[in-house]
Amino acid sequence: MKVDVLLGLQWGDEGKGKVVDVLTPNYDVVTRFQGGPNAGHTLEFNGEKYVLRSIPSGIFQGGKVNVIGNGVVLDPLLFKQEAEALAASGHDLTKQLYISKKAHLILPTHRILDAAYEAAKGSGKIGTTGKGIGPTYTDKVSRNGVRVGDLLYNFEEKYAAAKGRHESILRSLNYEYDIKELEAQWFEALEYLKQFKLIDSEHVINNFLKEGKSVLAEGAQGTMLDIDFGSYPFVTSSNTICAGCCTGLGVSPRNIGDVYGIFKAYCTRVGSGPFPTELFDNTGDMICELGHEFGSVTGRKRRCGWIDLVALKYAVMINGVSQLIMMKSDVLDTFDTIKACVAYKINGEEVTEFPYEIEGTVEPVYVELPGWKTDMTKMQSEDEFPEEFNAYLSFLEEELGVPVKIVSVGPDREQTIVRYTED
Repeated sequence: MKVDVLLGLQWGDEGKGKVVDVLTPNYDVVTRFQGGPNAGHTLEFNGEKYVLRSIPSGIFQGGKVNVIGNGVVLDPLLFKQEAEALAASGHDLTKQLYISKKAHLILPTHRILDAAYEAAKGSGKIGTTGKGIGPTYTDKVSRNGVRVGDLLYNFEEKYAAAKGRHESILRSLNYEYDIKELEAQWFEALEYLKQFKLIDSEHVINNFLKEGKSVLAEGAQGTMLDIDFGSYPFVTSSNTICAGCCTGLGVSPRNIGDVYGIFKAYCTRVGSGPFPTELFDNTGDMICELGHEFGSVTGRKRRCGWIDLVALKYAVMINGVSQLIMMKSDVLDTFDTIKACVAYKINGEEVTEFPYEIEGTVEPVYVELPGWKTDMTKMQSEDEFPEEFNAYLSFLEEELGVPVKIVSVGPDREQTIVRYTED
């Protein structure tokens, strides 16, 4: 067996949570391989809405094993809040959820450092969610991190040393703070965390594969936020691409199977950073309103624009995407014309390869396609797709060189149409 990977191809918020929930009936194990609790995966079914921040989206499928991998950074307090909310809805996580000992812990002082660093940058701030994720990954890379497994080995000593380092930095930044209440809640949450299965996830997952169990790996954020290949420095602090699955779970490249690349029929971005196809007109406002484009965790309004095929082709290439999944097709149901960016104009020259720098100098080159002007939210098969929508799908497949296997026409898990089905 191999690990199939599902990840975002844009700037995050593509709708990964819903798709994982749709795909999980086909898998025995569902995992998260990177990211922190700033990644809100929203799922809707049976009239209820759930937002998952650190817990894999397969938690709603009874009997599935869910694993938080070593590439994730975990805030015990936010994890406790999330897990308790799910327990109240009738999902017993203690039996289904495993947590890697090698996952790093977000400490209370990491949150304070996050705010202090952003404040120090002034107008050059990145636009982080302030949850301490960047500082936690910084400690991880500098070999100063505190891991989940440290709860079992001299934890008090390791925590005190990390807190002392952070306090020294905060003093140098002249940043005022008070973490007494936050720290007390955090230690209480640590006790809650201990009731879950803390595992050596690399051994557990590879043993699952040897036993013939199928594994789905769920990424957070999106490809264009990858620390190495995204729109640096306006990126997240982890590897959001397919290669991050190998390091975030401990599986070899040869054990990667299908790579599902998920994208919206248009494009969005949260926070600061370049966004070549961003719309500042009524069309952008309409996409935002129709798509309910507000962060599921932060509530922040997302910036909206037309689909960017230069960036999307780049994401397909570096992830080795084998199947595409298009979300929120229904958001464009009422538009007369649909635009797609097929090239960038930089200093008067058209380029189709994603460049090193896209800040401020890029003019998108668009092609226009006729809109379908049809309510697609009630459709149940591709046979019902209007001709113009089929033309849009064919155009995307030709540009990207990969089939669009799944199309979402609404937020509910039932509003998901699988294409190319065999009789």
